[in-house]
Amino acid sequence: MNLDFGLTEKAFIDLGITRFPSMFTQHHSNDLFEQLETGQMSETEFYDAFRRETGSSVTNHQIKTAWNALLLDFPPERLDWLEHIGKKYRIFLFSNTNRIHYDAFVEILARENNCTDFDSYFIKTYYSHELGLRKPYVASFQKILEEQGLHPAETLFIDDTAKNLVGARGAGMQTIHLVAPQTVLDLGL
Repeated sequence: MNLDFGLTEKAFIDLGITRFPSMFTQHHSNDLFEQLETGQMSETEFYDAFRRETGSSVTNHQIKTAWNALLLDFPPERLDWLEHIGKKYRIFLFSNTNRIHYDAFVEILARENNCTDFDSYFIKTYYSHELGLRKPYVASFQKILEEQGLHPAETLFIDDTAKNLVGARGAGMQTIHLVAPQTVLDLGL
């Protein structure tokens, strides 16, 4: 999925949350967002905690809209790539996400690509809010490797965030860092 973290930052700043960049970026998230992304708090609890932490009176809808602003689209050619690569390799998805983003990207995928089962592209999907663990922590990778019976040295992890690769390597995995504008389509797998 194409993401633009700057859109979420701008949306929150437009709402008067000027310190949002110190709370969350692609490379950093404070405890509030870690709790959301590991399923330790519900959507409603997140909205309430966000207001407390920021001292704002923004509505649940405003928070949700700003939070989801970073979610753009699923290019059809990447979905085709997933389908193709899935015929050659066992592929899994490990995503730091949360219920708010999950519901939004499922809706985007259905609306724009007429796809109602994104998970079907993978042997299994691991969403941090369901797993209770998130990248870049080594324990999250170890749990998936163990559950799937994967050999770390024979397992490739692809990500666009460098610190997530550090966690994967800490678990013994091979890694590829996708640096924008590079996408999975450029890998030649």
